[in-house]
Amino acid sequence: MTKLEPSPRNKALAGLAHWRHDPQRDAITRAFTFANFAEAFAFMTQIALVAERRDHHPEWSNVYNKVEITLTTHDAGGLTQRDVDLAHEADRIFQRFGTRK
Repeated sequence: MTKLEPSPRNKALAGLAHWRHDPQRDAITRAFTFANFAEAFAFMTQIALVAERRDHHPEWSNVYNKVEITLTTHDAGGLTQRDVDLAHEADRIFQRFGTRK
């Protein structure tokens, strides 16, 4: 997988309104807030299953009802289409929980 060049990267990021780009790492990050820990953990479990199937794993943290995900492709040295696709999948999964933030 190759790193996204600026023009395709900017186009991809335009479709990820809740994600922020960290240009120093060339990564994208989003914080998700849930009603409680059980929902946050269920969300992480669903993402983990998708990530394992795709062999593309996020950097993430969880504190009670909050999950923060960072996506970048280390082998490519930055953001790739795999990161964008996983971000879209995380957004779709999050919608099942009812948008909190």
